[in-house]
Amino acid sequence: MDDLRPHDEHDEHEEPAHDIVDEPVDAVVDRLAAYTHSAEDEHPAELPQFDPGLEVEMLELADEPRRFGRLRNRPPKGERPEKAEKPEKQRKDKRAKKLVGLKIGASQIAAAHVVNNGSPELVEVVREPLEQGVVVAGEIRDPEALGDALKRFFDLHKLPKNAVRLGVANNRIGVRIFEIEGISDPQMLENAIRFRAEEVLPIPLDQAVLDYVVLDGRTDGDGTEWLRILMVVAYRDVVDRYLQACRRAGLQVVGIDHEAFALLRALRAPLERDPSSGALVGIAIGHDRTTIAVSNGVNCEFARVLDWGGWSLNVAIARELDRAPTEVESIKRHLSLDGPGEIEGLTDEQVAKVKSGVQRALDGFAREIVSSLQFYQAQPGSHGIGEIVMTGGAAQLAGLPAAVAERVGVPIRIGDPAQRVNVGPKVDFRDQPGSFSVAIGLGIED
Repeated sequence: MDDLRPHDEHDEHEEPAHDIVDEPVDAVVDRLAAYTHSAEDEHPAELPQFDPGLEVEMLELADEPRRFGRLRNRPPKGERPEKAEKPEKQRKDKRAKKLVGLKIGASQIAAAHVVNNGSPELVEVVREPLEQGVVVAGEIRDPEALGDALKRFFDLHKLPKNAVRLGVANNRIGVRIFEIEGISDPQMLENAIRFRAEEVLPIPLDQAVLDYVVLDGRTDGDGTEWLRILMVVAYRDVVDRYLQACRRAGLQVVGIDHEAFALLRALRAPLERDPSSGALVGIAIGHDRTTIAVSNGVNCEFARVLDWGGWSLNVAIARELDRAPTEVESIKRHLSLDGPGEIEGLTDEQVAKVKSGVQRALDGFAREIVSSLQFYQAQPGSHGIGEIVMTGGAAQLAGLPAAVAERVGVPIRIGDPAQRVNVGPKVDFRDQPGSFSVAIGLGIED
């Protein structure tokens, strides 16, 4: 399984990549680290009528909020070997790693060029619209069209093509957390994990890209040692289609990361775990998907991808006005849920109907968030909720975070996508900065 493990062999990115080698899928999978539960767990047969008071009582909150990030894939603290001293030049080169974080959504392509030199520097952020239907629900429907779009995108903005970290997120990427009796030999541990994977995964191993990380360990009273493993699996065809499109565009993909990890990485650097503090919930609202990620301060312990996004608000508004969803984007952008307001071209009665439709859509969204957090807190070792940080394009709608917070019963703030980076002079965040959060997180190397 050596080719399934994370690789750090892409430190040098100065030479252009003229010929892209057709690498195996496994060779570029880089610390996939979120998890979704099974469809049976995610979608109850009947959702109860939303009652904010009832749902809030079931969420355990932390006394003190705390922001979290991600830790790289490594053994528990007590088992880490001593690091060998490296020459000064080699250490400097590693710190100066340059990456382009690439997020491919259903409606747009976003990229962030980051230079990791001690403190990461954000050199540039760019985005362009993507033709509808090329990517749907996080899966590529037309790899050739996406490859051509990526080539135009990188050529237009003169982005480096030889150091790209790609983000993925959909309901066909999953995880299991389980314990294995302490095994010191790495090969034996991998064999034990593969054996366990064959028991719990819903697909054959030859159809999956598999990776794992040792989260931590514990010792029983009788001296038996246990390792807690987070095992991540993605359908091979999902990952392969992304790589096919990138190869067509001439991009050298040096890593594939789950968007949940990138989101947490953008929000805050990894911190030492404090059991008395609560968990961070990061929520990124995209065009047709929303990623929910929960971190304990060291690892991403839970993630779920919802089939709900900014487009859901378009549908709700269009239904109230008897129009097509594509015709109401401007109305959505000018809508405010904070109080009374006028929208050009609409009567006061129509504005009231639009707000009512959006509020109903947010009811369903809040139910999904509460359901996800209840699922997380039902697991052993879960934490109270410290705070919720929301980002993404639709999160910029005036009053939306407050409206969701009222329904969920936990304070929500808008995340700053640039809080972990030094922002260069070419960076322009004037329009929907939350749309770049995941791309920036993909470019940061912790």
